[in-house]
Amino acid sequence: MSDGFATRAIHAGQEADPTTGSVIVPIHATSTYAQDGVGGMRGGYEYSRTGNPTRTALEECLAALEGGRHGRAFASGMAATDAVLRATLRPGDHLVIPDDAYGGTFRLVDKVLSGWGIEYTPAPVSDVDAVRAAIRPNTKVIWVETPTNPLLNVGDIAALAQVSRDAGTKLVVDNTFASPYLQQPLELGANVVVHSTTKYLGGHSDVVGGAVVTSDDELAEQVAFLQNGAGAVPGPFDAFLTLRGVKTLAVRMERHSANAERIVAALVDHPKVAKVLYPGLPEHPGHEVAAKQMRHFGGMVSFLHADGEEAALEVCSRTRLFTLAESLGGVESLIEHPGRMTHASTEGSMLQVPSDLVRLSVGIEEADDLVEDLLTALG
Repeated sequence: MSDGFATRAIHAGQEADPTTGSVIVPIHATSTYAQDGVGGMRGGYEYSRTGNPTRTALEECLAALEGGRHGRAFASGMAATDAVLRATLRPGDHLVIPDDAYGGTFRLVDKVLSGWGIEYTPAPVSDVDAVRAAIRPNTKVIWVETPTNPLLNVGDIAALAQVSRDAGTKLVVDNTFASPYLQQPLELGANVVVHSTTKYLGGHSDVVGGAVVTSDDELAEQVAFLQNGAGAVPGPFDAFLTLRGVKTLAVRMERHSANAERIVAALVDHPKVAKVLYPGLPEHPGHEVAAKQMRHFGGMVSFLHADGEEAALEVCSRTRLFTLAESLGGVESLIEHPGRMTHASTEGSMLQVPSDLVRLSVGIEEADDLVEDLLTALG
């Protein structure tokens, strides 16, 4: 009998310390390890860039949560993204990205990788035929966010996995918005899952990190080589904090999702809101797909202000409980203006986000308080 999600979150990779019996994985604050003779490593550790027991515990836990054989932790979500793309792409190769991708991913592809001869084509993740049409003979990767950041479009992972197999490419899913509690891309046919563990996995806005999970043995070796060779690894305290956050992921995601539904219900008929973007709404074009592949619809909500950009900016400055800040997925609620903040790098490109867009990361406070705060800010 396999353990359930919440059980794995608390126990996978986290056996009691064999020396002291410590129930919580210790913070192994060491840079190096004594060896029993040249090459005689104790437990497989020689240097903490290459491996650290606290990091190993986190990697094993994340792999278990995503249903993969291999997990690798990184110093940030962008470091994880960079490692996957460098493991799968070479000069002259091509990838498909969402036409509303996260601004940091777009910046990496458009400003960094393009300088090394990597080509890309944006396509809507919600349109399987459009993604298929964007594939070229030199396409090696289809990169998907679902739901997307910040427009909350939904891609059918199983259908996109079939497109990827037919084309001989790798399907990589950025699962940050959903978290492994709400969505299991590897089960649906994806080759690789990427996370910014800064967000829901860490869950407390106190640590930056990233992760890659896969069951592809060869790709896992390539990612591990880059993790060590390029060195963008989290320290043991970062790994400890992330692992601590993961323990409550299941209960937090239930509350995030329930609170988001309350916020959506309050916004959907508000005269100052032109449109609410949330996969849980029956009229959302990706609702059926999201209902099929997600446990709940998540804690992220975006909306378009009926009075335009300046009014959207005003709302962001008026809230009391929704903190004006970048990032997402913490226990506290956040509000931001993507066009001026997280997605400023897309300005002037085909990925530019609407100027009247407001993005909410709905926290786990009392739902009534959050609704009142937002309605007051909207006036």
